[in-house]
Amino acid sequence: MADQPDILVLNSGSSSIKFNLYEGERELISGQISGLGAQPHINLHLHGKAADVNQDLSAQDGANHEAALAALLQILERETGRISVEAIGHRVVHGGVDYAAPLVLNDARLEELARLNPLAPLHQPHNLAGIRASRAAFPEALQVACFDTAFHRHHPWVNDTFALPRSYYDEGIRRYGFHGLSYEYICSYLKDHHVEAFGGKLVVAHLGNGASMCAIENGKSIGSTMGFTALDGLPMGTRCGQLDPGVVLYLLTTKGMSADEITDLLYKDSGLKGLSGLSQDMRLLSESTDPAAAEAIDYFVFRIRRELGAMAAILRGLDTLVFTGGIGEHSALVRQRVCEDQDWLGMKIDRQKNASNASDIACDTSRVRIMAVPTNEEEMIRRHTLELLETVSG
Repeated sequence: MADQPDILVLNSGSSSIKFNLYEGERELISGQISGLGAQPHINLHLHGKAADVNQDLSAQDGANHEAALAALLQILERETGRISVEAIGHRVVHGGVDYAAPLVLNDARLEELARLNPLAPLHQPHNLAGIRASRAAFPEALQVACFDTAFHRHHPWVNDTFALPRSYYDEGIRRYGFHGLSYEYICSYLKDHHVEAFGGKLVVAHLGNGASMCAIENGKSIGSTMGFTALDGLPMGTRCGQLDPGVVLYLLTTKGMSADEITDLLYKDSGLKGLSGLSQDMRLLSESTDPAAAEAIDYFVFRIRRELGAMAAILRGLDTLVFTGGIGEHSALVRQRVCEDQDWLGMKIDRQKNASNASDIACDTSRVRIMAVPTNEEEMIRRHTLELLETVSG
């Protein structure tokens, strides 16, 4: 193995593949292939170079994940003169009961992970399609799965179970939690740069098209808003968040909806998009004068505030609140509305610091530290992949 191995990080979705190429710790390339199966396009940023790659792909090159990765391989060779990738790290949403750490992949393990597809239908099948395509495009590379559920697999039993007969828990119907790679990165950042925040009673709010919150103590998850699937907890871009299960029974029995129709409703047509009737994009909703857009933001903020109280109760107090994710990092409006009038928690936000997107946005008199920190799930995948590569290589 070279002193500075080339590691490729892939995040495969239904119609896209996000990628980052590293030489050791140095990021060389980042980008995305979008429009798979329709109008495929690649955006590729070469760090240290002025010109980016921004081009359409042929329908053949963008027909599916396998064709797109083969095309990416050619583009990497053309732009960098290098195609030797020693390991590939993949984001995989669900690791189930058994997988609580990054995993070297083989045929048997891929089959096991495919059994979890019903638990993350918007993500897991496409994550695995990207892995299969990656194995075809890079047959000599070590393939590593990094799980969004792994960070939560050791949280307390009371946050792991539902009040169902124990046999259901034993067969794997549990609260798994998600966004673990993001929470893990934030914890590593705080441990390196703000150790007092890392060691205290910490809540991280990962707010984006997918959204969740996590109560963390000494780097360990002890409470999460997400549960058995990535539907639970906060409302999201197109997902409903917390929902009385009786609603699903009503949709089945009274409305006569099929399981597929309910799946589409809850995963694709709810959340900010469903509430507003306009968009799931917080930027567009914030700029809109439509009352429905304001009401969608009201509900989003209300649920965050409600879950913040729950996370503080789990922790028996609160020392630091960290906002991350696309909305958490960039929406001063959402941060302001979540934190205002929270004196009972000892929290006071500085409006000027918040409006300027500073990293520390609490008033000097606030007992609770409030931060906005960019997450980097790709970096966590790189670290895990490198660690396993070094272990396998001896």
